[in-house]
Amino acid sequence: MKGQEWYQADDVAEEYDDKRFSQGGELIDQREKEAVLEAIAPLEDKDVLEIACGTGRFTVMLAARGANVVGLDISAAMLQRGRQKAQHVDVSGNLDFLRGDAGRLPFPDDHFDTVVAMRFFHLADDPEGFLREMRRVSRDQIVFDTFNRFSSRSIYNWALPMGSRLYSKSEVSVLLAKTELKLEAVEDDFIVPYGFYRSVPNVFASPIRRLDSLVGTLPITDHLSSVSYWNTSVR
Repeated sequence: MKGQEWYQADDVAEEYDDKRFSQGGELIDQREKEAVLEAIAPLEDKDVLEIACGTGRFTVMLAARGANVVGLDISAAMLQRGRQKAQHVDVSGNLDFLRGDAGRLPFPDDHFDTVVAMRFFHLADDPEGFLREMRRVSRDQIVFDTFNRFSSRSIYNWALPMGSRLYSKSEVSVLLAKTELKLEAVEDDFIVPYGFYRSVPNVFASPIRRLDSLVGTLPITDHLSSVSYWNTSVR
């Protein structure tokens, strides 16, 4: 995993949500949660694994909606933040946090209905191996996102503390074929880069987001979108 030492630092975990999902970053948080919920609903009694769960943004949300969730992450500091969030929500009995490596998942085959990995695929050293591990422990569905090669993300990617691996649609399609996953749906979004939204107050970011969403509905702009949300099933 790229940037592993940086990611596990206590100060990074403490500031993670505020730096990425405050101000206009709230719009990113809302859209990502919407993408996950749309992909895996209904949630009641569904067994879900979230890989690289971080501070529990999705883990706690899914558990609060009735899923049985395990959140796995390599960072003890991130997991602690997730546990703190869970204390404020009624998720007793259907949420566990576990420290572990995404490349060697500590679960038997076909253990979960759904496996989710958001904000991680771009850091995977071995994307095919990572997908194979996800597929191994899932009996039904895998949901993940990628940052796109031909988007504005490529402009500032070099400045990020751990960089990102960017993918074209064809590259992801090849990975899905190699790992025998069936594409059910893919959505593209955010022509305006994430960094912009995080740097301005929501009152200014919101109208830009509305324009971004409108332009993003045009077929010609698909390849310019920063991120793609992939919903796949086990064949």
